[in-house]
Amino acid sequence: MRQFLALLAFATLARAQMPHVGDINLYGLHKVTAEKILSATGLRPGGSLPGSRGDLEDAIEKISDVVQARVEAVCCEGSTAALFIGIEERGAAHAAFRSEPAGEAALPQDLLGAYQQFLTALTRAAARGNATEDLTSGHSVPDDADASALQPQFVTFASEHLNTLHEVLRNGSDADQRAVAAAVIGYAPPSQEVVNELQYALDDPDAAVRANAIRSLKAITVLASKRPQAGLKVSPTWFVELLHSVELSDRMESAKALLLLTDQAGQPALDLIRERALPDLAEMARWKTLRYALPPFLLLGRVAGLPDAAAQQAWEKGDREPIIRKALGADDAKSAKRMRK
Repeated sequence: MRQFLALLAFATLARAQMPHVGDINLYGLHKVTAEKILSATGLRPGGSLPGSRGDLEDAIEKISDVVQARVEAVCCEGSTAALFIGIEERGAAHAAFRSEPAGEAALPQDLLGAYQQFLTALTRAAARGNATEDLTSGHSVPDDADASALQPQFVTFASEHLNTLHEVLRNGSDADQRAVAAAVIGYAPPSQEVVNELQYALDDPDAAVRANAIRSLKAITVLASKRPQAGLKVSPTWFVELLHSVELSDRMESAKALLLLTDQAGQPALDLIRERALPDLAEMARWKTLRYALPPFLLLGRVAGLPDAAAQQAWEKGDREPIIRKALGADDAKSAKRMRK
């Protein structure tokens, strides 16, 4: 159902609200060129937004060396939508996930109903511009009385039924319920057990489960930095691996989480990024849609050893490339040109 609604939303944007393509942002490209993708899809800035996301992905997956593709349209800059096109190439580093669980663990219907009401209220608040999530917060913060009134229910359930959330995350066959569990468990009293459950959820085959798990871990990471005596340890490993993912949410949420983890004493995470994911992060930092490019760019600034203020100043001047190249160690012009494709 969620896949159907996503496709329906994409088609609705194409037909009515946003008839034109704005920025086109690509990722996952190593051997495959941007020109091949644009030629296969017929996409161009200013052109009409196609009505079928599935048709676009099918066209891209016919390109030699492309294993899978994802296309997402993001609202809104005037009458245009930004497109994000991700591919997984044959033989390239990629995020692999465990198999779908087949157990019967389930959440109570009253919790599911409350969570759906919360999402509805959060969507309503976002439409009014009253829901925010900045780089120093975990969960979205709704300025909505209905949404705020529902959150104590999640705190109570997570405190009293942690084992139920554990069972659903590990043995629930319903991906929607696992996604709810990954969100609600973040309201439990912080503990290393909760951290471990959420890190297990980062290996879930469903992108929505992973996204909620990352958001919950971001909130815990903020708390851990404020209360080091709690001894909570959030590993950067899965966040770094998700920078290889074909899913946009995996990449964006992981970049934000890594910003939190590297905010203080984050050298192990920065070393892991250098070892495993620099080209992926550089692709993201070069995106044309600025609000999506900013978190990976700031992260690259830290990889390059620059103070945040210096990276922010370069960003405000529109001078991204020197910092990206410094992080990559790419003084060779050919290497920089290859990374831009």
